[in-house]
Amino acid sequence: MLLHIVARGKIARSPEAELVDRYIKRIAWPTKLTELPDSGGAVPALTGNSVTIVLDERGETLSSTAFAKKLESWRDNGKREARFLIGAADGHGQDIRASSDLLLSFGPATWPHLMVRAMLAEQLFRATSILANHPYHREG
Repeated sequence: MLLHIVARGKIARSPEAELVDRYIKRIAWPTKLTELPDSGGAVPALTGNSVTIVLDERGETLSSTAFAKKLESWRDNGKREARFLIGAADGHGQDIRASSDLLLSFGPATWPHLMVRAMLAEQLFRATSILANHPYHREG
């Protein structure tokens, strides 16, 4: 299953970009990052049999293990792509949130969208490591 991060805003050369790159390179599953302008620009067409996860502060908070189990379930049920949408500074519109398969939150705090990109990349690495029984993740 392809893990596809679609993010608003250009990250350019920055400490956040280095962190995102570091985690994406470590993910054993196929992973893609698409950057869009802060406004405008079309989201790439969704492939059939995919899930859309929208990062939003009003979403569901999941433990790393629960997040890994979601990915595992989608993969095992034949989903071809898990697409993660990260909005610009003002987040997503109601139409995007309503059309998602999962609204995912990293907690009630407001996070800069560039940090969310790094946090998501780390959680994707952690989740795939959990599923591979890799010792990176430690419970408790």
